[in-house]
Amino acid sequence: MKKIISVLLLSVAIFTFAFTSPASAADTVSGAALFKANCAQCHVGGGNLVNRAKTLKKEALEKYNMYSAEAIIAQVTHGKGAMPAFGKRLKADQIENVAAYILEQADNGWEK
Repeated sequence: MKKIISVLLLSVAIFTFAFTSPASAADTVSGAALFKANCAQCHVGGGNLVNRAKTLKKEALEKYNMYSAEAIIAQVTHGKGAMPAFGKRLKADQIENVAAYILEQADNGWEK
């Protein structure tokens, strides 16, 4: 009986992880609203009005080792160069939502 329960639990765990998106914990709809309110002034359409080479497009994110939620969260939280820190303005879950939105848009070529 224990073996059957173990196999069943393992099957449920595998199914759950296999069909769950890594960004599912984040809310990209909320991230979109936060991006519009806090980021779009400099990053409209995934661009970068301050440094045109460092856009939020997938190719640039990959080139500059920013194509991960962790890297984007760190940049948004602490700022870097001309980019201000948003860690005191936004809550951690809000920053996670923005990061998820940026990655989603980068994957979709910022078409919206």
